[in-house]
Amino acid sequence: MQHPLMKKCLLALLLLPLATLVSAQDSIEWFTLGNDYAHTRYTPADQITADNFNDLEVAWVWDGASFGAVSGRSTPSYIDGTLYTVAGNHRTVVAIDPKTGETIWSYREPTTPRGQYSMRADYGKGVGFGYVNGRGVVYIISPAFFLTALDAKTGAPLKNFGRPVPIDGFPETGVVDLLADLGHPYDPYEGIPLEVGYITSSSPPIVVNDTIIVGNSAEQGYHQSRIENVPGDILAYDAATGAFKWKFNVIPKPGEYGHETWENDAWEWTGDVSSWAPLSADPENNLVYVPTNGATIDYYGGFRPGDNLFSTSLIALDVRTGERAWHFQFVHHDIWNYDTPTAPILLDVNLPGRGPIPAVAQATKQGFVYAFNRLTGEPLWPIEERPVPQSIVPGEQLSATQPFPTRPAAFEMQGITEDDLIDFTPEMRAQAIEAMDEYLMGPLFTPPIHDTNNLGKFATMNCPGGAGGANINGPSVADPTSGVMFVSTHNSCFALRVIPGEESDLLFPETTGATFSRYANSARGATARPPRHPSGLPIVKPPYSKIVAIDMNTGDHLWEIPTGETPERYKNVLRQAGVDLDQIGSTGTGALVPMVVTANMLVYSDAASDGTPMLWAIDKASGDIVGAIEAPDRNGYGMSSWVHDGHQYIMLQTGSTLTAMALPGAKPTAGAAH
Repeated sequence: MQHPLMKKCLLALLLLPLATLVSAQDSIEWFTLGNDYAHTRYTPADQITADNFNDLEVAWVWDGASFGAVSGRSTPSYIDGTLYTVAGNHRTVVAIDPKTGETIWSYREPTTPRGQYSMRADYGKGVGFGYVNGRGVVYIISPAFFLTALDAKTGAPLKNFGRPVPIDGFPETGVVDLLADLGHPYDPYEGIPLEVGYITSSSPPIVVNDTIIVGNSAEQGYHQSRIENVPGDILAYDAATGAFKWKFNVIPKPGEYGHETWENDAWEWTGDVSSWAPLSADPENNLVYVPTNGATIDYYGGFRPGDNLFSTSLIALDVRTGERAWHFQFVHHDIWNYDTPTAPILLDVNLPGRGPIPAVAQATKQGFVYAFNRLTGEPLWPIEERPVPQSIVPGEQLSATQPFPTRPAAFEMQGITEDDLIDFTPEMRAQAIEAMDEYLMGPLFTPPIHDTNNLGKFATMNCPGGAGGANINGPSVADPTSGVMFVSTHNSCFALRVIPGEESDLLFPETTGATFSRYANSARGATARPPRHPSGLPIVKPPYSKIVAIDMNTGDHLWEIPTGETPERYKNVLRQAGVDLDQIGSTGTGALVPMVVTANMLVYSDAASDGTPMLWAIDKASGDIVGAIEAPDRNGYGMSSWVHDGHQYIMLQTGSTLTAMALPGAKPTAGAAH
């Protein structure tokens, strides 16, 4: 059930500007990890301004080391006066006092082999939240792929929810074994046999109108060398009882829409197409928006010819039935690791001559924002199918075209030519050209090459790469009062090279599946050996990272700024080469940055030249810096802001800790956080 306060907050977002009214409230919540169902990461709070931003100080620090927290990827929710988050490889659920940072209660799922295997264990990102008979309930998906419902006040498993799990230590109520509804043979303790596949989670569920929608995650595609896995089907449950409601098949079965896009009967044994990024929703229209990743094996798909719906797509599902309302595939037959990395953002925009439109916008790794009418799936601006390079790898069959938005313009460098290589000095440029000699350069969607190619090249340069463009730890944000979207991006290029599957398999222990692929990734990391400039500088021109402001009413880029400051090691190289640093300005650090939008400003975190962690306040209209302070530590993923007891806080996810920043007066006068 939707909380009355949440309804009031949603209405306030629709009726803004009302910032001066809500700022007077003692409490302004942060309901999902993206704050609202729209995942804007926007708050109407306005207590922190350009005039007092530099007065921010640490109010408290919560240390999750005892829970095994490392990644700092979980954005806490602030609801009904309490913070809720998850921490560590067990994804321990923790309730925290927002005034002091003290732990109120915690819940840890018993250890199972299926949970210990998870490669996404510490990446929980946050919690889901709902109301059952007026009582707040916290929902999480564990690395072992259990859905747990906890009383928000006590942390006790919710009574009359789910079914008993036949594993020692599990509570008698409050848990659903999600594997039971996927349709694959499994052992409750061990999970699905690895030769069949593996499924886990890296994001919380979302609770929409009494329905819990559950996403999932799979083994990293760049660690796969065998063709079998299980699909990441979307599951839904009753929020009060945990009763199973529906399942959406992300790999369509015979007779289902999109089945013909899986040739060679690959639908029978290919897997993944999971929704590891968070989900967004439009509760009023009973729609949930599911971003997906690619199918099994990132860089070779010769065993799965066809476009492979619903891989690397955005799917709008009816919350009540699980039926597909509409979808759009961003990449046909994805072999570039271009999985959809962040939650889609919902905005109401006003297009010139077309009036108000309920929109959904998805920033992608390939450097595009794809925008649609969120009710119909109609693109806000034309999206064109354009010819793309074809593969020379034996057995690979790529799509002849890929979808290119006509607006907004790309926010990141796409593809690579000699013109994109650094040219601070003629010598540096010559060195860059030489370093690139054994790499195949080309436009966006240039495919990987194989180890025995006849081009005399070591690997393909893929720009942006699978870690480039928009990505996990710098989710886009938006201001619903203006319709402006802010995208964190960096031009991280990958070098893509495939080798025989039998050789690739030796690189990855305990891989899923049974049948070797003809080709697979050639390196333990995501990519083959990348080119290096002998100076130590990135091989392409700056900026290496930036924030781009896009007006989603018009599709225009408003401004862009490099993030952070030029690293000192880069400055030293440039000084020695006689380059005037004042003329080139900031190169950006190269890092994706966490951001939050308030009524007054855009706030982001990155590093100064000497590596000092910093917080910057940015004027939303111009991109100008209006405040800057040293932060206590690097902020690793999302950022949030909420109001408790009349004080506005900015929450930083600082590795194993959470750091609450606020103006003087918010800090507790007695006691200490623990």
